Amino acid sequence: MKVSIDTKECQECETKACIAACKQFGRGILQLKDGAPSVEHLPKEEVKRLGTECLACEYECWFRGKSVIKIDVPIEGLDEYLRKRGLSA
Repeated sequence: MKVSIDTKECQECETKACIAACKQFGRGILQLKDGAPSVEHLPKEEVKRLGTECLACEYECWFRGKSVIKIDVPIEGLDEYLRKRGLSA
């Protein structure tokens, strides 16, 4: 899984909805640092262990924030499945 956040845009976000979503639906690993969501307060291994892949931060950022969080969750075999059905990956 890869998470990318355009933190420059976060500065202008009034809701910080991703932080609230992480607390409500996830494990609260996102914290506000310098006006943007961050996991820097935790070691990388702890972030991997605590992350639930609930995607709530991405959804809330899209719905109530600035739509700057993107989560890519690779699904093994998806590209092959789509090709077999004539759909693009």
